[in-house]
Amino acid sequence: MNTENYIAEYLEMEKRMFDVIDREEMKTVVDLIMETYEAEGTIYVFGNGGSASTASHMANDFNKGISEFVDKKFRFCCLNDNVATMLSIANDISYEEIYRFQLRGKLQPNDLVIGISGSGNSANVLNAVSYAKEQGVKTVGFCGFSGGKLKEMADYKFYVPLDSMKVVEDLHLMMNHLIMYVAERKLGIEGCC
Repeated sequence: MNTENYIAEYLEMEKRMFDVIDREEMKTVVDLIMETYEAEGTIYVFGNGGSASTASHMANDFNKGISEFVDKKFRFCCLNDNVATMLSIANDISYEEIYRFQLRGKLQPNDLVIGISGSGNSANVLNAVSYAKEQGVKTVGFCGFSGGKLKEMADYKFYVPLDSMKVVEDLHLMMNHLIMYVAERKLGIEGCC
């Protein structure tokens, strides 16, 4: 197969997912983020690898991108952005606790917890989501493949039903930008970013 065919094949996977992802799930996640914003809750987000990058990107887009143009600011907290904290927890306690530990004693009723895991089976993400649920805080899982345990555990989800980490991560980042797009319009700051 030549390069053009590989490109076409990849883009076809992306297009197919745009047609099958659940738009009602998308609306629910957007509404939850806006409700948390209105209630002045903190949105905790985290993941591993590419999902960690998506979590960091999300915090940046809302804490700076949109918040630059509104008086009331978004309160995103990306738990994988402090490397020293994560490594000390991993070293002294365990890697599976790097996110749950950071949530302990901090969660408030109006907060939202978003765990991102392509496979849906990352132990550290599952532990944090489980803890949030125990505290009565709403949870969202961004997942792919079969959805793993996260798909079943999280209160709400954005699920990409495909066995391709690349495409799953692409659509998770797209969802971040879609949420941002809707938020801009709801807040009357169209075209700011």
